[in-house]
Amino acid sequence: MRLRRILIGAILATGAAALWWRKNPSACPYGQRFWVEAPHPLITRDRLRQTLRPEPGERVLEIGPGTGYYSLDLAEWLAPDGTLELFDIQQQMLDHAMRRVAERGLTNVIATLGDATALPHPDASVDAVVLTAVLGEIPDQDAALREIARVLRPGGRLIVGELLGDPHYTSPSALQRRGEAAGLRIESRNGRAIGYFARLAA
Repeated sequence: MRLRRILIGAILATGAAALWWRKNPSACPYGQRFWVEAPHPLITRDRLRQTLRPEPGERVLEIGPGTGYYSLDLAEWLAPDGTLELFDIQQQMLDHAMRRVAERGLTNVIATLGDATALPHPDASVDAVVLTAVLGEIPDQDAALREIARVLRPGGRLIVGELLGDPHYTSPSALQRRGEAAGLRIESRNGRAIGYFARLAA
């Protein structure tokens, strides 16, 4: 009986925490980076590559890379002449990711600190933007999507990855609605709603 009460209490506490996080969007703190370093079922690196279809020489912006779970592979796909820019609101995450970049011997990655609602890029200057389990963490998602649409080149694409169970999960229907409001349309979706990458066109 006591064990059952403890389990019920833990479930209720977890649910309450998830609800709070959903109502108060924020980036995963560096101190809890184990969440972004854990395996990502369904939203795998292979599935990201299938959806992004990267080309060598492109300029790709990864917003909210965490400690670089996808970044190292992204950089390798763009080599030798392409550039990957890591953009995050937390310097500690960028520093961690760039240490991993150096360990891998990659030279086509740069890091920029900033807010996704005010990207420091000229209009139509980026070939693709990648957001994996990040959109829901941004307090003003609509402003961020407008900024992404602004910096994408004509024909550029936004790749959004989402995994059900993440407190900040964005459903395909919500993504479609917000994307269209920013001038971005969904071209394709790789995976079911439980875990997917969506490709949006500028």
